[in-house]
Amino acid sequence: MKLRSTESLWPLKHAMDTSYPSIDSDIDTEILIIGGGITGALIAYRLINEGKKIVLADRRDICNGSTAASTALLQYEIDVALHELINLRGAECAVDSYRNGKKAIFDLRKIIDDIKSDCQFEFKKSIYFCSLKKDIPFLKSEFSARKEHGFDINWLEKWDLEKIGLNAIAAIESKTAAVMDPYRLAQDLFLYCEKKGVKIFDRTNIISTEKQKEKMIARTQNKYTITANHIIHCSGYESTETLKEKVVDLKSTYVIASENIPELPAAFKNCIFWDTSKPYLYFRSTADNRVIMGGGDENFKDPVKRDKLLPRKEQFLLHKFQKKFPKINFKTDYSWAGTFGETKDGLPYFGKPNPDVNEHYVLGFGGNGITFSVMAMNSILHSIKNKPHKDLEYYRFGR
Repeated sequence: MKLRSTESLWPLKHAMDTSYPSIDSDIDTEILIIGGGITGALIAYRLINEGKKIVLADRRDICNGSTAASTALLQYEIDVALHELINLRGAECAVDSYRNGKKAIFDLRKIIDDIKSDCQFEFKKSIYFCSLKKDIPFLKSEFSARKEHGFDINWLEKWDLEKIGLNAIAAIESKTAAVMDPYRLAQDLFLYCEKKGVKIFDRTNIISTEKQKEKMIARTQNKYTITANHIIHCSGYESTETLKEKVVDLKSTYVIASENIPELPAAFKNCIFWDTSKPYLYFRSTADNRVIMGGGDENFKDPVKRDKLLPRKEQFLLHKFQKKFPKINFKTDYSWAGTFGETKDGLPYFGKPNPDVNEHYVLGFGGNGITFSVMAMNSILHSIKNKPHKDLEYYRFGR
């Protein structure tokens, strides 16, 4: 599956400063992780610090799938609003998911400090705004639900938003959000994990997995085998190639990044923004004073059709930005498209689809992929040891 078009910001910025070998012999290991993006890196980090013997493999260059296309808005808010999620999954699951997302942002900061990553992590406020009067009741319902369950938020009126240069009617301001460079963090995690003993391979296409007695066997396109006690799939949207259950609807999404804007207002730099439209638009700044904006999702995954729309989507997103932030001079420097997916409840999938097979999945679908992956670190050992964990029940397959 082609997950993104070619010109996203992060790989061009870092110019592939690290590379890894491909597999050229049969290998035995305790755990095989399939997927060399931010999710695989975080799971490898957790397991290597638990003393596990790990092999990690990716079919392309490390970090060059969805991680390279991520805009890395780190929020505890989920694509499904809290008051809607309560109706879908019940108050316990919904509120815990929001609270655990908030905790994940702080946990991620601890990991960054531990490995001393220069991934430009910055805490921000989150502004969830509406531009149409018809969306105000929805936004007020969401505000009430979050207040009821103890989230630290404020209600902003039109004049409050005008002070930060945003042309909108009303908004919920959350105190906890962040941004970072996801490509840099993933690369730094892999360097850390390799030094701790993880064997990392890229350009290694695993074409099949199967259970043989008490072991799992993975076979590569070049006819090598990896024998493991457990296989953990961290391959994101490409996991649809191996899963029997349909768990995600794949779509196409689009992103533009501006040139450096020296006069970028401090009020913009201190926040991330997203709106109540469906599909929603989102906006953030970078450490070097660029603006990244995304949205314009389409309900198909065909990469040829997706990439053909990119010039039109560039203009669409630029027009939307100018309407929302008329005082910021956005000049497009980069644009890219990627595969995106949504689950029916906006929540991830963790654990084993088949309880009798030691094949685990960590699938952080939706706009919270990175925070979901941090959350998965708390339950991955329970999945391996076949022990119960609340998250393995919340985010189980077949739910």
